[in-house]
Amino acid sequence: MAPTNAPTAQELQHRVYFDERSGGDDGYGNSEGEFQERFEVWAAFRSRGGSEAVVAARLEGRNILGVYLRSTSQTRQIAADWRMRDKQSGETYAVKIVDAVTDRNWVYLEAQTGISA
Repeated sequence: MAPTNAPTAQELQHRVYFDERSGGDDGYGNSEGEFQERFEVWAAFRSRGGSEAVVAARLEGRNILGVYLRSTSQTRQIAADWRMRDKQSGETYAVKIVDAVTDRNWVYLEAQTGISA
């Protein structure tokens, strides 16, 4: 799942926050409640391209990022229903794919703009 070319320490240039929903299950398999900040870490971003989707008869652009984080007890907790926020730009990303298994030194995830977390 994760690309095999792991980043160098110098690529960890983005400070990001990870947020988890504080509420429980709404009975339909969805999480409900507000997001609560869990932790802040350094990340390496790699563009995974973009896509466009038609939403409510409008074309919306979506940016997909490949994100590398050092593997720690905190970063291995990240799940696909969390969100990531870039400290510098303020951009919010929905975490879609998390791979904390393939490489024991890195947690790889794909995050996407333009969709709700």
